[in-house]
Amino acid sequence: MGFVDLHSHVLFGLDDGSPDLPTSLAMVGGLAGLGFSDVCATPHQKAGQFLPSAELIDRTYEALRAAGPKAQLHLGAENMWDDVFFERMQRGAIPSYDGGPAFLMELRPTILPPGLIDHVFRLRMAGRVPVLAHPERYQVLWDDEQLTEKLRRQCAFLIDLPAIAGYHGKRESKAARQLLERGLATAAASDAHTPEDVRHAAEGIAWIEKKLGAAAVDRLLGDAPRALLGGDLPD
Repeated sequence: MGFVDLHSHVLFGLDDGSPDLPTSLAMVGGLAGLGFSDVCATPHQKAGQFLPSAELIDRTYEALRAAGPKAQLHLGAENMWDDVFFERMQRGAIPSYDGGPAFLMELRPTILPPGLIDHVFRLRMAGRVPVLAHPERYQVLWDDEQLTEKLRRQCAFLIDLPAIAGYHGKRESKAARQLLERGLATAAASDAHTPEDVRHAAEGIAWIEKKLGAAAVDRLLGDAPRALLGGDLPD
């Protein structure tokens, strides 16, 4: 089995990712070339900025599938923790991976939502599997190891591969590498918005293999993502 990309913006015309179908196909093809047999399309769900309807997302997803991408597609969403997310959380309607228990969420870079860990704990008790996008970006975690470990116990940490290679900032790169080296990273993903991001993701994979070994690549890009899609939270 190949790798699974849990975070990408390959659906065209929905957010700040792919603008059109040819670009989407190029992005998925590039990911397939890196060894990804499965690609999860996770368009933004972000109040006041990118909030495409479920109907539009479904139509775009089916259009991309019909065009014959070089990897199997899965449908999810990148859910910003905002008022829309909170309302959906209250009624059990958070958009998730393939309608299953696991869902992708993101936070504001500079401040954690009030009561975050308690809310995430309750989601876990309800059988959901929260997957935290790019934890290396959250400044509050940079110098608070205890808070980082406490949050990690309740959700998966999904590192951006380009961040590992330094494309999202020096401090973010340092944080991503530290999470990997400390064993706190659950999985890694492309977070691809453009074909260039796919090339940057390749550099992140190369860093993991060089520093942590081929087994770590298989775990972070294959075993752990498949477990998350299956509804499990790996240690």
